[in-house]
Amino acid sequence: NDGVWVAALLLTFLILIFAEVTPKTLAALNPERIALPAAHILTPMLKLLYPLVWSISQITKGIFTILGIHSQAQSQHSLSTEELRIVVNEAASMIPQRHQQMLLSILDLEKVTVEDIMTPRPEITAIDILEDWNDIVRQLRECQHTRVPVYEDDIDHVIGILHLRDTVRLFESGKADRDQLRTLIREPYFIPESTPLNTQLLNFQRQRQRIGLVVNEYGDIHGLVTLEDILEEIVGEFTTDPDASSRDIHRQEDDTYLVDGGTSIRELNRLFGWTLPMDGPKTLNGLILEYLENIPDPGTSFMLSDYPFEVIQSTANAVKTVRINPNWKQADKPSNN
Repeated sequence: NDGVWVAALLLTFLILIFAEVTPKTLAALNPERIALPAAHILTPMLKLLYPLVWSISQITKGIFTILGIHSQAQSQHSLSTEELRIVVNEAASMIPQRHQQMLLSILDLEKVTVEDIMTPRPEITAIDILEDWNDIVRQLRECQHTRVPVYEDDIDHVIGILHLRDTVRLFESGKADRDQLRTLIREPYFIPESTPLNTQLLNFQRQRQRIGLVVNEYGDIHGLVTLEDILEEIVGEFTTDPDASSRDIHRQEDDTYLVDGGTSIRELNRLFGWTLPMDGPKTLNGLILEYLENIPDPGTSFMLSDYPFEVIQSTANAVKTVRINPNWKQADKPSNN
């Protein structure tokens, strides 16, 4: 009588070890060496058992039809985003860590919109075509960007994008003036603020564009996003020094950083490996104002998401400069003021 349950336990153990775990692990470690010889056996079996498999599939589809469930044949062969993420994570031993992170970043593009990575409106470098000509020339000479938006009177009245490469020949000819500069301005490209990054990356490719102006639901200019911004979401920052990667973040001698209040939360999370909330305000100033519910005075220290912040400079309507310490440890947690 005891032999029934003993045999059941013993067979279960043997099947798991010798028919499941061991062969699958061996095949995963040597996929080509195992799969190619196995194909000589599996191919005839596939043809031989096809009528049985087809019959079972039809019965299953009939049950689904009765229950009102509509299945798509192609869904049986496709993987969801989360399944692809699991595949990439499981293949960590066969994929370099850098490549693995890039693949995961590509899968995350659909979760991020252009609004999350754009350069905010107040920080857009643009040229007013109606300004004094000497001021325009000075801006062109000092500009650190390849492409610059051009507007009339107000940034909402953008007339196009100017490629500085085109202006070189114009100034070399010695005939540069406002009218000639207008002829070099290219048509602007506008992007809705809710566009996912994976969609926008394809749109940049289709439209053969590298820069776009982000507009809100009212058609007002909300920010600016470039192809480089999206690529950095995949491959990471092109520099590892936070002080060099952002003109709004400055390293101090004590290894703390002075950060401009207009710095995006996403940039801070990416540079310092933080997890500040991103489902609300997009800038550090907005996050602090939402958390404190008032305009803090200089010298105010507080903890936000377990990270220490100290307000260095503020105005009547915004926080201008904040001191942060990315090397802070939980044991060094300061008392709230």
